[in-house]
Amino acid sequence: MASNGAIVRHARREDVPAILQLIRELADYEHELNSVEATEEKLLATIAFAPSPDHAATPETAPTSKTEPISASRPARCLILFDGITGEPAGIALYFYNYSTWRARPGIYLEDLFVRDTQRKKGYGKRLLVELAKEVVAMQGGRLEWSVLKWNEPSIRFYESIGANMMSEWVGMRVDGDGLTKLAGLLDSAN
Repeated sequence: MASNGAIVRHARREDVPAILQLIRELADYEHELNSVEATEEKLLATIAFAPSPDHAATPETAPTSKTEPISASRPARCLILFDGITGEPAGIALYFYNYSTWRARPGIYLEDLFVRDTQRKKGYGKRLLVELAKEVVAMQGGRLEWSVLKWNEPSIRFYESIGANMMSEWVGMRVDGDGLTKLAGLLDSAN
């Protein structure tokens, strides 16, 4: 998957330190570095990785199987982009699969797209999105979707320039932390 000299591939276990560093850089960009709970151990346990090149191909790791199988405990996949000149990790796209009930088709939800500040304006963000779009098309999916912070005008302009539409009718909702535990036990106290 090379263009503009960059290499894009599914992440391997040995990429985890770079992935964690890119996650931290993204959190810093979003002014939320103190909110990062990700560790190498947690990433190793929750991402479906591609096999390392030193592993012999087996039916489970044949080219048609790009990564380990996804599961409830390992739902995410990660594309990693390497700069064509330095070979250094320059960006990531962490994603998982979703489903459109109205279309009865699968899709991809892009959880995080990040390109290092020093690597921007090289087409790397577009390249990662193109690779994800190709995956959605190949699985006859219905959509590729993601969220963007309202204050992130440069990203919004970029996304609109590649044909993304802002979903102004929808509001994101979330339950996490203590609220998640409380919701999980909400009906237990009614009995």
